[in-house]
Amino acid sequence: MIWDEGCWHTSTEAPLCLTLNSDSYDTLVERVRIAAPEIIGMNCDYTGPIKLIFISEREEMILEAV
Repeated sequence: MIWDEGCWHTSTEAPLCLTLNSDSYDTLVERVRIAAPEIIGMNCDYTGPIKLIFISEREEMILEAV
């Protein structure tokens, strides 16, 4: 998950191919937790356990030393 321009973004590779964004990190995590099993179930016909790993990155530019 990446913080950019006031919004959290996430995207995944195949087979999930999920792209979501949200103003809140916690809201984005919850959206992924809901969407991932649904998409995997539809695309892969899989209904077993799913392991999700959330890694976040936040980048800021500081223009002047304090």
